[in-house]
Amino acid sequence: MNFASLAISVLCWTIIALTITPVIWLFLLPYLKGLTRAERQAANLLRDMLTPEQFRQLLWRGYLEIPSPSEPKWTYRVPRTKGYVQVLESGHAIMRLCLQPAEYLPDADVVVLHKLMIEANEEVYLQKANKYACHD
Repeated sequence: MNFASLAISVLCWTIIALTITPVIWLFLLPYLKGLTRAERQAANLLRDMLTPEQFRQLLWRGYLEIPSPSEPKWTYRVPRTKGYVQVLESGHAIMRLCLQPAEYLPDADVVVLHKLMIEANEEVYLQKANKYACHD
């Protein structure tokens, strides 16, 4: 094996390892952190509910972007952990929304909750949320 083919082989294996590491890490994270059974189940549900692209976005960027079903220029940015949901219009934040469950839910379940509410009935979602204007 010459040097060029060895270098290409090492490069390919490095790319493969870097590609699958986040998925393996997210799968093992609930067990390594000592999360409760409910938190592990929530993480599994979240993984099942998202497309691979959405899952990567949530993992790498810390938020999930959900396009508005009724406003073509709007996108909802749902954080992976507690925090405001941002409403973006053409990429610029126009408002922050606060909508939390009455009882404790694991963070992963809260992300699923926001996703399902926005996609199922955006109008009711917006009615229930506390709204705060964003000023640039």
